[in-house]
Amino acid sequence: MDNLSFLLDIALILLTAKVFGIIARKLHAPEVVGEIIAGLLIGPAVLGIVGQSDFINKMAEIGVIMLMFEAGLSTDMKKLKQTGLKATAIACAGVFVPIMLGAILFMSFYGFGPVGSEQFIKGLFIGTLMAATSVSITVAALKELGKLSSTVGTTIVSAAIIDDVIVIVVLTFVLSARGSGSSVWVTMLKAILFFAIAIITGFVVYKAFKWLDTRYEHTRRIPIAALVYCIIMAYVAERFFGIADITGAYVAGVVLCNLHDVKYVERKVDVSSYMVFAPIFFAGIGLKVSFESMNPMLLFFSIAFVIVACLSKIIGCGLTSKLCRFNWNDSLKIGIGMMTRGEVALITAQKGLAAGLITSDYFTAVILMILVSSILAPILLKILYKSKTA
Repeated sequence: MDNLSFLLDIALILLTAKVFGIIARKLHAPEVVGEIIAGLLIGPAVLGIVGQSDFINKMAEIGVIMLMFEAGLSTDMKKLKQTGLKATAIACAGVFVPIMLGAILFMSFYGFGPVGSEQFIKGLFIGTLMAATSVSITVAALKELGKLSSTVGTTIVSAAIIDDVIVIVVLTFVLSARGSGSSVWVTMLKAILFFAIAIITGFVVYKAFKWLDTRYEHTRRIPIAALVYCIIMAYVAERFFGIADITGAYVAGVVLCNLHDVKYVERKVDVSSYMVFAPIFFAGIGLKVSFESMNPMLLFFSIAFVIVACLSKIIGCGLTSKLCRFNWNDSLKIGIGMMTRGEVALITAQKGLAAGLITSDYFTAVILMILVSSILAPILLKILYKSKTA
């Protein structure tokens, strides 16, 4: 019977996520906020009914992959080309500002050290934790608002993808400075190689799907083949190139976004995502929260960590967006859209733990950052889009 307990966990997660999602919608908040709160309530932080498991984590991973694939399918290529340079500038600022402020924050609490010292490297790592953006929450919120394919939406998604690539390079640099990890140049070369191969193979894949689309229009084999391509790209990106799997999934969506049947593919993918995998992913964020190792010093640091993490993205990305000739309202939307953190921050934290740069106690601060930013960003975006200047 114990072997089947995961079924009850999944049922409880889906039920509470849906109930709290409806409550959130009734309160004029995005559904994803309710789903995250549902996970927090039934998880170790409050009731402790459902805990983390490898199965739930894998289901959540599929959920975020499908979300990013849908984001890619919704991409407007013309807007993507228009926002490419702007997104790159925004991503660079979205990495530099959090790293700088994060390092200063850590050393303000635990002492300053000269450049190259252990203390300095740990400060850089804390800043790197803040720099990792996770756009999946924002994607869900923008999709709910009907703004995912807008210029602002496309800019946020593009900048977040570039942000993740830069963070991977910076993380490798920090780990190399500590004496662990591969060469920074090797990491950069892998990232460039991945995108080069994705473009070349993407052209062939697009032609093949275009032929399928013409011959078998509006048949289920097309969305099934598309999902298979998405999963393969997600696997190849992380397994062979060290790029986040969600980046591979997003690229797969972009490759197929100009198909004649793309809306049909998106609807079919959305059914599985909306019903099962996405709620498990969002609730899974709440399930990761635990306050067992919390002490006054760590609590104070965690609060400061969350505040600086959120503000650094808004300041860095928002001001750069303004310099890129977005108006103040859209600049604020981009800054807030880039504020969310998720699986990339967790992966970065795990790498730091393995390298001895942080202890497991700091995971509480990282989880709080993910939780707060994931709840705040969708709510603030909804408020901004409802304002008269939106």
